[in-house]
Amino acid sequence: MGITSFTQEFTCPIAPSRMYKALILESNQLIPKLLPKFIKSVEVIQGDGGAGSIEQVNFTEATGVCGCGWWADSGVGVCGSVGVGFGSVGGGVASHFKYVKHRLDELDKDNFVCKYTMIEGDALGDKLESIAYEVKFEAASDGGCICKMISKYNTIGDFEIKEEEIKAGKDSAIGIYKVVEAYLLENPQVYA
Repeated sequence: MGITSFTQEFTCPIAPSRMYKALILESNQLIPKLLPKFIKSVEVIQGDGGAGSIEQVNFTEATGVCGCGWWADSGVGVCGSVGVGFGSVGGGVASHFKYVKHRLDELDKDNFVCKYTMIEGDALGDKLESIAYEVKFEAASDGGCICKMISKYNTIGDFEIKEEEIKAGKDSAIGIYKVVEAYLLENPQVYA
């Protein structure tokens, strides 16, 4: 088994606390509401939603589309979907994914950090054992935030993931952030 890591970073005009609440703490409610064509539901199937909990993201069958990336990627059948509270389904990469399961490894509400691992689902295929994600929202000088994401792909055997293979997934991850960002800009009282 090999481990391949990728990082991603972008800025956002929304305060880190609001992005964290929307994409991490309340994503199981918000993401299906904002992206009903892609996400059927996000359910905590084990635990209380804290560290150690297991969450299942169910994708819609009507579209057969998963643009997963917030921790998701595509191209090699990799999907990060809506992890723990956020994730991604935004660009629309044709797919047959029905669901993914994430284990919440760490939830640091004071520092706006979330670590979780995709442990099951169509997106892992036969090339990946798991994908570990770390998402951090840091304060920016303009009142917004810097969103930092690290994805670690645990491959099976000698399989190697190349960054160009997951670019579409990374782009769609940004897409989900932008959907949430637009919603929060239009609704400044939400998660304030």
